[in-house]
Parts: sequence; C-alpha cells; structure tokens
Amino acid sequence: MKVHPMFADVRFEPPGPGPWELENSHFSRPATRFGADALKEGMPIGFAKGMERYGLPMKGISLVMVNGFAYAQMQPLGVPAGVASLGSGPPPKPVMWLLFRLHPQIRARFKRCEQVFESKLWRADLGHWDRVDKPRAIEKHLALQAIDPASLDLGALREHLKRTRTHMAEMITLHHEYNFTVMLPTGDYIAHVREWTGVSSGEALALLRGTSPLARGIAIDELEALAKALRASEEGRRVLTRQGDAQATLDALVAMPGEVGTAARAYLDLVRCRSIGYDISDKTAGELPDMLVRAIRATVEENRADDALATRDAKEREIRARVPAAHRSHFDELLGEARRVNRLRDERGIYGDSWGTGLARRAVLEVGRRLASAGKIEDPERATDLTIDEMVALLEGRSGPSAAELSKRALYRATMTLDHAPPWLNAPPGEPPPLDVFPAAARRAMKAMNVLMDDMTAEHTNTSKSPEPEIKNAAARVQGLTINAGVYEGTARVVLDPADFGRIQKGDVLVTRSTSAYFNVVLPLLGAIVTDRGGQLSHAAIVAREYGIPGIVGTKAATATIPDGARVRVDGETGEVTILAAAPAPSLAPEVAL
Repeated sequence: MKVHPMFADVRFEPPGPGPWELENSHFSRPATRFGADALKEGMPIGFAKGMERYGLPMKGISLVMVNGFAYAQMQPLGVPAGVASLGSGPPPKPVMWLLFRLHPQIRARFKRCEQVFESKLWRADLGHWDRVDKPRAIEKHLALQAIDPASLDLGALREHLKRTRTHMAEMITLHHEYNFTVMLPTGDYIAHVREWTGVSSGEALALLRGTSPLARGIAIDELEALAKALRASEEGRRVLTRQGDAQATLDALVAMPGEVGTAARAYLDLVRCRSIGYDISDKTAGELPDMLVRAIRATVEENRADDALATRDAKEREIRARVPAAHRSHFDELLGEARRVNRLRDERGIYGDSWGTGLARRAVLEVGRRLASAGKIEDPERATDLTIDEMVALLEGRSGPSAAELSKRALYRATMTLDHAPPWLNAPPGEPPPLDVFPAAARRAMKAMNVLMDDMTAEHTNTSKSPEPEIKNAAARVQGLTINAGVYEGTARVVLDPADFGRIQKGDVLVTRSTSAYFNVVLPLLGAIVTDRGGQLSHAAIVAREYGIPGIVGTKAATATIPDGARVRVDGETGEVTILAAAPAPSLAPEVAL
C-alpha cells in the first residue's frame, strides 16, 4: 500500500533486540499520543497480573509505540531484564527441561498453574468481577459521567482531564487483568475437543452461543426494555419514526412521560459516553444519534424467529457423540466452564475501557472547544492529537504545537494503517518451547493458550488479486474464514472508521478491517459481517455466532475490494463474499414506519 508523500521517509526501527510483534487488536491506525500513553501504561500491568495469577511462565509483555503503532514483546520468566528471549528459538530441550524444574520463580508459577486447574480459579475470578470489579468500575464511570466538563473552570477542567486519563489507563488494566479468566478455560475446551473429535475451532465455538448476552448489543437489556415500551406506546412509535434530526428524536423520547421516557433515559445513560473504538479519536455512541435511532428502530421491528439454542443443542449432541466415551464427562465439564466465562469476554471491555475511553474523549473535546474558541487550534477534534501535557500548556496560555503540526499529526493518523506497519520488527520469533518439556498442568495451559492465539489471529491464506474489481460479466469475490453459517444478500457498508457507523442502515453487511466489543451497539442493524482481519476467536466471529448472522473474517482484502454500497452475497458455508452489483444511485425514499 502506498504511503502519503509527506510520510515517505517514515522508518520502522526496532526499539530493542529480539522479536517485536505489531499489536493489531486495538488500533487499525496510528494511536493518538493520549491513547498510546494510556495503553502503554495499562495493558502491560493487566497482562502481568493475569499471567502471574494463572501460573503462566511469563513476566508479562513490553509494549512500545513505533511511529504511532504498538509493538509488543513477550517477556519470559528466567530471562534477565533487557535480554531478548526466543528471538531464534528456545534453548536446547534438556536445558529447558532443567530450567523449568530448577528455576524458583518458574517452579512457583507451575505450582500455581496446578492450583488453577484444581480449583477452577476462573470461577472465583468471575465472581469477583460480578461482586467487586464490575460494580466498582460502573461507580467510577458514573461519577465521572455526572461531571459536565463544560461547567468547569480552567483549574477544575485541568484536574478532570488528568483524572479521566488516569481512569482510562486503569480501565485498560482491568480489561487485560481478566484476559486469562476467559482465555484459559476457553482454549482448554477447544484444544481438548479438537483432539478428541477433529472438529474445527469454529464448530467447537458454536456451542458457546447464547452465553454472552452483551455480544447481541451494548446495554441489550435496557435496549430491549425500551423496545418493549415503544411497542406498547403509539405516541412513542410516532416520535421514533418521524423524519428529521435524530438527536431531536432521542431528546423527545427521553422527555416522554411514563415507561418510554424512563427506558430511554436508562438506555442512553449507559451508551452515550461509551467509545465505539479504542482511542479518544473514536466517537462515542452519543455522538452518533442517527446510529442510535436506527438501532432502536431495528430492535422495535425485530421479529427474528430464534431457534439458535435448539440448533446449538443439536450440534452439541452431534459433537459429543464423536467424543470417545471415556472422555464425555470431561467434555461436558470443559464445555460448561467455557460457557460459564464466555460473557466476560465482552463485559470486561464494555464495562471497562470502552466507557473509560469515552469519558476521556468527552473531556478532551471540551479542551478542544475552548482552545478552538481561543484561536489556538482550528477544530475541537484537533485536541485529540495533543498529549495531555500539551493540552494543559495550551489551556494555561503557554506555547504548544502549531496548527500546521496538528494538521500533520491528523493527516498521518488518517492515511497510515496497519498495512503500512511491518508485522514484525527484527526477525519473527523462533519455534516456541516443545510442549513435552512442561510439567503436566503447565503443558495443558500452554496448549490451551497456543490454540487460542492461533484461532484469534489465523486468517485465510488466499487474497483477491483484484483490489479494485470491474463489475462486468463475472462477479468479483473475496474469500475468508467462515465463522457462522447462512447465506445473506444485502448492501455492503464499508466502515473504516467508527464515525462511519452513522451510515449503517438496517440489513446492511458490515465490511470493516476488524471489530471490537464496542461495535455491539450496531448489531441490531446488521445482516452479516465481513472483516479483513481476525480468526475464529476474533470479536467479529464471536458476535456473528451469538447474533446468528452470517460472518466471514480474515479476508485481508474485503475493505479494498468491496465498494461501499454494492450489493453482495455473504456465504457463511463457503467463506465467500460475492459482489453482485455496483452501488445504486442514492434514493430519497422515506423510511418505512413502524
């Protein structure tokens, strides 16, 4: 992919020895300086806590930013600080065997790993999440949300800005601290089932459907309560379906007396300050009123005959019959544990850093509004390209980046993507240690983690050879990994930025680079999902299965190949997306009334 001429001299230099892997799960473009600082602070702390708690033989990860892109390096135990490990593979097998049995810290970790499986530690951690960490996070979010940044004087705004920055980093830590609570039992289930039956990871994961309610949408209980109230209110439906300004529609719903107003306030209070991305440059749901109104309309109209659980249970019986009889009780146990923790995959983001990031953005935009009013920046959005120290300096009348410098930063983030960043700095790592050098419990854990990481990142190997197809006699196609069965035809909506969510109409096929848990707010609108990146355990895969819509991930070329507005067929059986027709001319037809 071509680089903008202004950035042709950008070079990606390794930040140190050893392999550095491009972290592509959070930012599809260069991060803002504010967002990068929060990620660098919060993510390694969370990983280190989780690895220690679950007895994994890693100190944690090192995370650095190179030209705005995050690169990570795993830090094994038993390796001196500052020394790169496994850059050319592990030491000889006999050395690894001795290290794992003689090194005090590694031995302690492996003992911990035994205790994790014996006690099913994830159960206690899920309980702690429900009783302590989730309520505490919500309390902190609501306390910050109750403060209107526009009402603060200069000193109070400065302190509020710093507080939201600290809060954002803390929520990122919380998210990653619970990584292994979800990952270990899920990976353990997949690894065993694949070994016993030979089924794909996607087939195994289909048995988790129905166990992650938030995968069907952010604040789904509140949204469905609002939909129920609107179905019972003729006046509420009239307000919802009228044409005009979407924000005025939301305001009118909130102002209504009775159940509609109560339900509307409850829903919007939970979603309006949540980011639909991972960075402060990404809009919050409240900034996209068109999207919220369409999601509410779609939920009110929804009459989906959902036989998903019956289908899932039939698939479970089929897979269970293929498990050797001696292992079927173990299969039941593993599946039960994976289902138990599955909801936490989305909850830790939606109740953690999604909300924290959105609150930080709200504070930053107020800084931007004041700086724009003072003529120090051109647009309030430009404040997202300032560091927190630069924001404070400009607020206090001190010098800071020029308008030209901020425009350059914004252009860089707008034009550079993950495709411009090398997947590895220095050489990729060598082969990991062979599993048979690990003690039994650690071997089980490492097998689970290896399977899980492969399923999160493994993508389709073939890509389209025609990034800009001409739609003539033969239909253009892209191929990827099928993540949920079914065939669907609809309008492709290419979303390269969360701000594009406002264009999504009911029944559209979402075509995007990758998704996050924060995309859930638009799920009631979608007919299918197609992504460039991701594997069987990517977020897009999880939500497509949970919501029961066809999905294809890991195409690598969908956003470059499929024109926005084109009519496409998504075949969840073959993993193929076919472009049926070019985008039609714009229509001025009114929306159908409820």
